[in-house]
Amino acid sequence: MLENIEVLCHSSIKINIEKVIYIDPFKIDKNYNDADIIFITHDHYDHYSEEDIDKIKKENTIIIVPEQLLTKLLNKGFKKDHIITVKPKKQYIVEGIKFETIPAYNINKELHPKENKWIGYIIELNGIKYYIAGDTDITEENKKVRCDVAFVPVGGTYTMNFKEASSLVNKIKPKMAIPIHYGSIVGTKQDAINFLKLLNPEIKSKILMKE
Repeated sequence: MLENIEVLCHSSIKINIEKVIYIDPFKIDKNYNDADIIFITHDHYDHYSEEDIDKIKKENTIIIVPEQLLTKLLNKGFKKDHIITVKPKKQYIVEGIKFETIPAYNINKELHPKENKWIGYIIELNGIKYYIAGDTDITEENKKVRCDVAFVPVGGTYTMNFKEASSLVNKIKPKMAIPIHYGSIVGTKQDAINFLKLLNPEIKSKILMKE
């Protein structure tokens, strides 16, 4: 389930299954220009980074974003037919890839308000459902997620901390859980280790973040 998947930095993920897919590219180390599809969860600089998008996009890259990012991408020079805007709680098929959008927002802080309609994604590849939570707390919507692999933020401050993240994962019971959103701006590798320790034994887990 994790073959050809990398957690590059922070919440930046690269998946090379069926297509070359990036989620929230950030601190990309060189020009790859190999992205078939880019998924963006929201417009904070550590998730929507135009500098890093430039390092991975190619001529026909499709970028999938919350609606509020459309103008920024048009101003940046993306062709309109290469931009897919999405809303929470919807299902889509783009380039043959099925995915759905899960609301991502804060409950007890104001950094990611629900009304912004920011999102996480459940992306289905080779019959496996990958949930990338985005910047979120535990919500009524993500408690209902059904997935095989869950990428969840553990760094706290802006998102769930490792205790909350483990609680969510233990509730939704994926086959595999991967901690993200630590080690760069907020949180440490110890948060990831602590997250793994709190998971139910039947849930496999792994730290994929590059050192």
